[in-house]
Amino acid sequence: MYSARLFVPLQAEKRKKMNVAVVKYNAGNIYSVIHALQRLGVNPILTDDPEQLQKADKVLFPGQGEASNAMRYLREHGLDKVITDLKNPILGICIGQQLMCRHSEEGDTDCLGIFDADVLRFQPQKHEDKVPHMGWNQLERPSSELFKGFSEGEFVYFVHSFYVPICAHTIATTDYIQPFSAALHKDNFYATQFHPEKSGSVGERIIKNFLEL
Repeated sequence: MYSARLFVPLQAEKRKKMNVAVVKYNAGNIYSVIHALQRLGVNPILTDDPEQLQKADKVLFPGQGEASNAMRYLREHGLDKVITDLKNPILGICIGQQLMCRHSEEGDTDCLGIFDADVLRFQPQKHEDKVPHMGWNQLERPSSELFKGFSEGEFVYFVHSFYVPICAHTIATTDYIQPFSAALHKDNFYATQFHPEKSGSVGERIIKNFLEL
């Protein structure tokens, strides 16, 4: 049986050999995710090639942008079908989570339909409610292997004006204006509304957990 001290370098060595792909499309912030993976010893490929995405051990689908423009690009390049047909673990981040849902109020956009949920715009209820929701906030009720080793109330970093309501696929919540889905999971599809790549050591643990699924 391996000791705990031996387990860490063995996992790190496994990550170095892993074939990790990041979906290339017209979204911002992708390189922040690539740099976060590199800090963990992973050298990912940035690609929109269907074969490379299908062959990858893990796929990340990050980004910041506008839903209708992002979906138009995905459809024009055939990436909508590629992503929904993936059998390997995939992690959507920020707009990646929103695009994996059924429909978004942003641009009245039909999305990928992986998660049976709609994306809504925050509606401020009080003067102090600012949109976008920007900054550090707490994760509540984290579940699934994505949050292995987590406790209630850990802080992660958000930047978004649209949100996914709590639904059957919710695996973590956050409260801003109202409770919403901070993370989702269905089959091999995982997603976070927050940015793990900008969430310090907490976000690094989430990315590690995803890579070690």
